[in-house]
Parts: sequence; C-alpha cells; structure tokens
Amino acid sequence: MNKVRCLIVDDEELAVDIIAEYISRIDKLEIAGTCSNAIEALQFINEHPIDLLFLDIQMPGLTGLELTKSMSTRPEIIFTTAYTQYALEGFELEALDYLVKPISFERFIKAVNRYFKLHQQQELPSQADSTDFRHSFIFIKSDKMMIKVMLHEINYIESVRNYVSIFLIDGREVRTLNTISNIEEKLPASHFMRIHRSFIVSLDKIDSYIGGSVKLARQTIPIGRHYKEAFRQLMADRSID
Repeated sequence: MNKVRCLIVDDEELAVDIIAEYISRIDKLEIAGTCSNAIEALQFINEHPIDLLFLDIQMPGLTGLELTKSMSTRPEIIFTTAYTQYALEGFELEALDYLVKPISFERFIKAVNRYFKLHQQQELPSQADSTDFRHSFIFIKSDKMMIKVMLHEINYIESVRNYVSIFLIDGREVRTLNTISNIEEKLPASHFMRIHRSFIVSLDKIDSYIGGSVKLARQTIPIGRHYKEAFRQLMADRSID
C-alpha cells in the first residue's frame, strides 16, 4: 500500500519538528515536504502530489484559511494552530480536523484516523495501545518556550484562574496560560482522569483514596461532586474490598 504523502506548513520551526516527529512514528505516513509559509506551500502543492496537509493558520502574508480558499483542488487538510477562534471557519472549509497547540500524539492519532476512515483504510490504535507510555510526551508553552513534559512524570495537574500548573515527580512545576479542559484533551484517558473541575490526576500515582478525596505525592486532592460516580466506577474495577 502506498504511503500517505504529508505536507507540513508552519512558520514555527518547533511546530514543524513536532508534527514531523509524530508522522515518523506512523508507518502509513511519510513527509513529502515542509513549508514555512502559505505561498511556498501553494507552489509545492501545484508541483507535487500531496494527500494530507497539516496547515497552520496564522502565518505571515497568506493565512492557512486563505490558502485553503485559494486552492481549486486540494488535499485533505488538518489545521494545526494555537488559536481556537478559527475552528468554525476551518470546519466550514471541510477540514478533516482542527488541532489546537500544543498537540499530543494521542490527539494527532485521532485526527489522522479521520483520514483513514474517510479513505476506507484501517484506523490506527490509540496511543495507549501503540506507544510505550514511558516514551509519550506533550509540549507545554511556558514562559514563551515550549517545554517537553513526559507523561509518565506527571503527578497531577491543577487549574488556578487562567493558568494551569503541571506538577512532576521530580518536584518541578510547569505553569502555562491555558485551560484545564484543553490540557485534558491532550492526555490519554487510560492514564489520567479529571476528578474535579480544577484537578486532573495520574491514575498510577494515586496512593490512596476515600469518598471525597485522593492522596498522591503527599497531596490530598478533592473529588468534585460531579466526578465522584465516574471515579467510583473506575476504582471499583481496580479495587479489592
């Protein structure tokens, strides 16, 4: 079977590197090229066959949305952007998916599976099945840098006002201007659970729990009223009375 030819278009080198690294993990995909702006991408698409386009939106000159509108025939498109406000317009342009940075590998797989499903190819297993969890990571924007965070090193995550803090097993705290819901979307449900509107915990780091709280990393974290039943059901499958 021929591989899916992918083009990455982004003016941020780190963003290109992350998507390229994700593509390299999937045998069915190959990188046909990378471009740093939409004009360069348009020329590349006109000269080379492309199946799947990973396209940033906010770029100098022509935006990703404008590039999409300018193509008479176009590959399947997955938008990759730091901005949520263009999602509706992106889907109106019939994009396969709309990924908000930082993008986890788990979320990347879900987007790529939309391509495989559309083209009647076998879908990829989830990250929990296909990737050793100890090698999985996300990038978090903190102090104007993208910080690599290994998922197995996370103890718990806390939201305070407009910020989210990720507490790691070595005592570090990675703080980012983001929402806990956005962070939750990037994490594999097999290893993490939101137990409160302000807290996500790493399931394998829980030392003990009682009706209204869990203990991990010498911290007592409350279980929110709306999350108690889901947590109880999950723990029931892993508990011996």
